[in-house]
Amino acid sequence: MGKPIKAIVYGAEAQALLPQLEKFPQIEVVEKSPDIVICFGGDGTLLSAELKWPGVPKVPIRNSRRGHRCIPHPPAKVIERLVKDRLTRTEFVKIACDVFDDGAKIPKHSVTAMNECNVHMGHINLAVRFRIWLDNEPFANGIEILGDGFIVSTPFGSTAYFNQITRGVFHTGLGIAFKNTTELTSHVIVPDSVVVRAQITRGPAVLAYDNTPKYLNLREGDRLELRKASTPATVLTWEPLANPANGF
Repeated sequence: MGKPIKAIVYGAEAQALLPQLEKFPQIEVVEKSPDIVICFGGDGTLLSAELKWPGVPKVPIRNSRRGHRCIPHPPAKVIERLVKDRLTRTEFVKIACDVFDDGAKIPKHSVTAMNECNVHMGHINLAVRFRIWLDNEPFANGIEILGDGFIVSTPFGSTAYFNQITRGVFHTGLGIAFKNTTELTSHVIVPDSVVVRAQITRGPAVLAYDNTPKYLNLREGDRLELRKASTPATVLTWEPLANPANGF
């Protein structure tokens, strides 16, 4: 037998999976420095695992009624495929977001997201105002957009909040969706080589990313730069996917 696979088992009911793993001596359950992370839960478990262990391959096993991005087969079958190297290594584009003070060259915050980055008004009764640039080209002739905010999504994330806003999904590029804006502003898909730049022209606002419990406060003048992250998310799927928006 070769070197064992070091695995962290993650999820609210992760302990229930341990008896299954004990049947496979090829897997060593560890608490740090894993080769893989076995996610036992729903889509949110996968997102949380990517936030905690970015770039480490994930094996998402469904243990939830809602698990579009989790393998729906019995855990023993999934683990058997894992140890036999019969799962499919699939890479998904992530978003990198840098937040700058107005005029600053060094970001005060840097985050990555598998689904989306979400800018939202900081007060429920006070809209946020912002402008957007695609690379260095002003979006919509540089108009100041007024509304609840906007999101920038990956193809993987387009089945989530992006879909709830637009009722659509996309397979390549980055998607920008606007939330309850007063202007007739269309949602847009851009190549993932484009840098999406935004500036808060009236706050306050907050930045959320995926399902992190932490919000980042944004104020007037803050700038955001969102681009394709240099490192993708790696997920081991049951079989090859035709496109990133497909379920597992």
